[in-house]
Amino acid sequence: MMMAVSFTRYGRLYYLDPGEHRPKVGDKVLVPTDAGPEVAECVWAPQWVSEEVDGLPVCAGLAGEEHLGRDEANRRRRAEARSVAKRLIKRHELPMKIVGIDHLDADNVYTVYFSAPHRVDFRALVRDLARNLRARVELRQIGPRDEARLQGGIGPCGRDLCCATFLKDFEPVSVRMAKDQDLPVNPLRIAGACGRLMCCLKYEHPLYQEFRASAPRVGAAVSTPEGAGTVVGHSVPSDSVVVRLNDGGRRCSCSRASVCSPRRQHDARYGDARPAADGDPPDQGGPFS
Repeated sequence: MMMAVSFTRYGRLYYLDPGEHRPKVGDKVLVPTDAGPEVAECVWAPQWVSEEVDGLPVCAGLAGEEHLGRDEANRRRRAEARSVAKRLIKRHELPMKIVGIDHLDADNVYTVYFSAPHRVDFRALVRDLARNLRARVELRQIGPRDEARLQGGIGPCGRDLCCATFLKDFEPVSVRMAKDQDLPVNPLRIAGACGRLMCCLKYEHPLYQEFRASAPRVGAAVSTPEGAGTVVGHSVPSDSVVVRLNDGGRRCSCSRASVCSPRRQHDARYGDARPAADGDPPDQGGPFS
């Protein structure tokens, strides 16, 4: 059994072993952390999974009124700390931007995450923050990708950012991946909200590699359900190729299977098979027949 929770709306998913508990979607549950149980929202109800997964933390149960009250108090403290930090940053005239704040009430420690174009001397700021908040304060500078993950937003595709929803880890992305996907090598076209190369270039790349390994190359002569023609383009998302027909030069979109399968598989798929007449040569079933 496995379930998924999130500490913030559209935040990163964390997977738990539900144990003896069966929370529903939207219920507040307790998640064990190094600082003690924390309140999170169930976004994926417990269900059986086919894979054997070990080492998941066990859900500590449904959150009670005491836990919900403590969680709300921590939210107010974080909001107050953000306001104080912005005011002091402006007073010290530092080129910093507050991205997020964590608070551990057990240790009375604030962790302030910020972004900046370069290294910042924030020693005086830390002293003023600790004095105003009456707690220990830690400042941590994060990169543009982590900033986009914490803040969230809308990507060039019009959907919520991958890093703020389902993407767990950042992996290296190269311009070569954009070239393999026939995308324009223009930083404005292949960059995400963080200003770096889009993460989808990485996790969609294997799909393009698999397609190109089996699809006929551009310029290859193929036989389609509408007649013989020449491949002039690929459409990986629809798993199809664009073919210019020899008869009239009209273009058509055909599934990869219809132009890559042996003739017998093609006929079986489209129902065009006819019984072989006497004297017909045997069907050899070439790769592009």
